Amino acid sequence: MGKATGFLDYKRVSNSDIPPKERLFNFEEFHTYLNRDERMEQAARCMNCGVPFCQSAINLGGMVTGCPLHNLIPEWNDEVYKGHEEHAFNRLYKTSNFPEFTGRVCPALCEKACMCGQYGDSVTVHDNELYLIETAFSKGYIQPRKPKIRTGKKVAVIGSGPSGLAAADELNKRGHNVDVYEREDHIGGLLMYGIPNMKLDKRVIDRRQKLMEEEGVRFFTGINIGRDKRSKELLSEYDAVILCCGAKKPRPLNVADPGKVKGVYYAVDFLTGATKALMASRDRTVASLKEHGGYIEAEGKNVVVVGGGDTGNDCIGTVMRLGAKSVTALEMMPKPSLERLPSNPWPEWPKVLKTDYGHEEAISVFGKDPRVFETTVKSVTTDKRGNIKQIETVKVTFKDGKLVEVEGTEKTLKCDLLLIAAGFIGCEDAVAEEFELKRSPRGTVLTGEESYHINGTKLFSAGDMHRGQSLVVWAISEGRGCAKEVDEFLMGYTNL
Repeated sequence: MGKATGFLDYKRVSNSDIPPKERLFNFEEFHTYLNRDERMEQAARCMNCGVPFCQSAINLGGMVTGCPLHNLIPEWNDEVYKGHEEHAFNRLYKTSNFPEFTGRVCPALCEKACMCGQYGDSVTVHDNELYLIETAFSKGYIQPRKPKIRTGKKVAVIGSGPSGLAAADELNKRGHNVDVYEREDHIGGLLMYGIPNMKLDKRVIDRRQKLMEEEGVRFFTGINIGRDKRSKELLSEYDAVILCCGAKKPRPLNVADPGKVKGVYYAVDFLTGATKALMASRDRTVASLKEHGGYIEAEGKNVVVVGGGDTGNDCIGTVMRLGAKSVTALEMMPKPSLERLPSNPWPEWPKVLKTDYGHEEAISVFGKDPRVFETTVKSVTTDKRGNIKQIETVKVTFKDGKLVEVEGTEKTLKCDLLLIAAGFIGCEDAVAEEFELKRSPRGTVLTGEESYHINGTKLFSAGDMHRGQSLVVWAISEGRGCAKEVDEFLMGYTNL
């Protein structure tokens, strides 16, 4: 512990943001960062607790608090405070394959479990992590680490989201030959096309891909398993096959089918189109995107987003940049408390109202929070051409564990664009059927108990496909755990 009184001497100072109205003209990341001396002070606030809940990942009240990767947070905070940035980075890199991803998009389970947060403000672990990895890249601490010895074993990873990338990274460093197959034109999975550029700049993914290629991982994009590459080929060519295809099957909205009603889209399809068009335009500005075209337009439209999670917020942030006339976000759950309730004590995950960047942007432009709680879509109305023009909403509540409508609460809203961000119900059918996999009622691939291995085969599964819809940090954790099991399967032991 570098400074015993650091948590008393310094107040929490987070990275700040460019004001909402100023950042709506482009899709660039909008955070501004502390300088080195300020970051050292923030790291000094770490108390180096006797029991560091921040790195424990314990289940309390049915939710996990603390880092699933078990990052050595007190250790590298201490090194940051002392100015030993390379040592700090090495401690971070020991447990985390991609701090540049989690440092941008992770909801910071570590901070919610920080001892400083029990009675005051937690340590800026999330910001410290991003500072370390970007410092490491800028100062050249990160160099390709090519394995000195190859085992001769070949592993195929299907899917290049965070779990697939983590599994590939670990197994390559172990000395196995790893090929990653991705059906999209770029790697990254939902990192690439499910998260907007202003939240995770796609050049960050390209930078990691280049590094992994220099270390020996091979990437094959535009490969659709079952069509371009059959399961029998993969199982005959490789000693192990890891399925990391995500949980991308969207939860439908029964009253509005995207295939039948014009102007209704699943959120990921909408975000994918916007990101692809952005990457093809000359720069990251809104003007350039509109000049290029090729995305689902929102300009001048009354937009309704169904779903209150991260994806719903990302849809709000995107349509705000595209010039939506109005934005309404419908959430079925009750509005959370502004502060922790006695029934939700530290270090449990705080069930409090979170106003994210998209909400802030809508508030700044329209003067009110776009969210309407305990509400869902009851029906949609279309014009003669089948275009959505309005929706009817209704209040909902839970009775005996079931969601029921509240009579007499119906309202009509103008709606030219309806985006469904109501979550996911498991992995898509194509790969699961190609490999003849059994699935759980939640749509996840069935493996051995507390295992990533599909019994009796050379198949493994990790990430959302195995766990169900979850966080990037959990996907990386799953990929690392799966790699360890694959290594033992191939070699009879593992040192991962």
